[in-house]
Amino acid sequence: MEVLRKIWGYLTFRKDTGEGSFLKSMHVINKISILMFIVAMCVLIAKLSR
Repeated sequence: MEVLRKIWGYLTFRKDTGEGSFLKSMHVINKISILMFIVAMCVLIAKLSR
C-alpha cells in the first residue's frame, strides 16, 4: 500500500513553479506512463481472473 500512496502523491504533486518547460513536459509524460501502467495491470488482472 505504501507504493500506491507514493504513486498517488506523485500524480497529484503540483510543484511546477520555477521549472523549465522541458522538465514540466517530462513530469507530464511520467504521469501518463504511470497511469497507462496501472490501467494495463488492471486489464491483465481482469483477464487472468476469468
